Amino acid sequence: MEQTTKVKPTIIIILGATGDLTWRKLIPAIYNLWLDKWIPDEFAVIGVGRQENTGNEFQKHLREGLDKFSRRGESKKNDWDQFEKCLSYQSGDFNNVSTYRAIEKQINLFEKKWKVTANLIFYLAVPPIFFEEIALKLGSSGLADNKLQSRIVIEKPFGHDLESAKHLNNLLHTIFDESQIYRIDHYLGKETVQNILAFRFANALFEPIWNRNYIDHVQITVAEQLGVENRGNYYETAGALRDMIQNHLLQLLCLVTMEPPVSFEADEVRNRKVDVLNALRKIRPEGVRQFAVRGQYGAGWIKGKKAKGYREENDVSKDSTKETFAALKLFIDNWRWQGVPFYLRTGKRMNETNSVITIQFKPVPHQSFPPEATGYWQPNRLVLNIQPHMGIRMRFQAKRPGLTMLLYPVDMQFNYNESYTSGTPEAYETLLLDIMEGDSTLFMRSDQVEAAWKTLMPVINSWDRNPSVNFPNYEAGTQGPEDAEALIAKDGHSWIVMPQE
Repeated sequence: MEQTTKVKPTIIIILGATGDLTWRKLIPAIYNLWLDKWIPDEFAVIGVGRQENTGNEFQKHLREGLDKFSRRGESKKNDWDQFEKCLSYQSGDFNNVSTYRAIEKQINLFEKKWKVTANLIFYLAVPPIFFEEIALKLGSSGLADNKLQSRIVIEKPFGHDLESAKHLNNLLHTIFDESQIYRIDHYLGKETVQNILAFRFANALFEPIWNRNYIDHVQITVAEQLGVENRGNYYETAGALRDMIQNHLLQLLCLVTMEPPVSFEADEVRNRKVDVLNALRKIRPEGVRQFAVRGQYGAGWIKGKKAKGYREENDVSKDSTKETFAALKLFIDNWRWQGVPFYLRTGKRMNETNSVITIQFKPVPHQSFPPEATGYWQPNRLVLNIQPHMGIRMRFQAKRPGLTMLLYPVDMQFNYNESYTSGTPEAYETLLLDIMEGDSTLFMRSDQVEAAWKTLMPVINSWDRNPSVNFPNYEAGTQGPEDAEALIAKDGHSWIVMPQE
């Protein structure tokens, strides 16, 4: 079924077009939007990179990535032959003003052909060291002058700490209005992440109990079986806390805990997220060990195969003290959540790949059943599975069939794959379409980025000043370091492992 597109004539300029992000994510996402009729007829992608490539070589390379990584599988020849007409390539140095003059020349040719002023999207698919220089060149070249139709997209990491994030925000604001800046976090484009808002605010059943009176605690886990792969250089400067918690996990926390927005206007939703971050209880430097745990994986076994330790990975120091696992206990000091602990954890080389949010409810106020009836009793839980299994699971007590009263936990499930047969869009499809439509709801605002960094700076500063002396402290293929179990166990809880689909 064809969609009614709201997208105006658009040119996407991808700076860093020969990189992995463009090959694996951006072009497959744009191609799927094109197949689904979201892309206007007046549309072009200008790839910019430092490599010398002909247009044909560039297009051939992109098709190889598309066929390998697209959710639709290999492209059909007729479809690709039409789509590749939208793709062009230009080699150039990001620091050279002539590169931006050449970009402007190509833009003018398209606009003259279409007889319209197009939306311009400058996608910085480059390492962070190029962000400032590219932004400055876009400003000095005049390519960012049209405040209504030019936009800049910046991938994470947005800064290395609070001060660098502030510096980058201030620089961007000298060139762009905040409405032109799209700080992209692919996690927010995932269907199940967006479904958190629908689940909470479109159903009268859950919101009345979504508070400290009924919820005991919340766990947010993003675990990966993969190691750092070919990202050793990056990970040595980032680590798990900066790489995952500062953006992905804190974003999930905001969606779970934010107050109901008055409307779904972009700034109204983002205001409610910032309220959550501003209400997070400050972690004092002397209390970091009570609220934060770090770890680094050593050698181990995953799916029957030997996995090497972090210090054995490419481009990693042999005595590295960078964390590949991080866990936090946070509190939100407001009316709704006062006293409810939120446990966040993320790690590489864990025993499974799983992104899940678990809301555990308090026990009933009075247990009227005899002890023998409740031997299998477990707390009520609501589990939001984000990936790889997408769905929602609710656990409650029910009577087991038989002549005696015996309570047993049962699950009520919603499974995406069973409920929807059409293909689920990839996160980048959702986010790229939003950028083209000028919808910034799913993108971080400058104050949100800075509030997230502010929350973590006591932990970051403490860990940087006091490198761990016991790394590696968990084997590949396990659930992380023992200290992470102790972090939650001292509150009478344990990390919840739910059965998968």
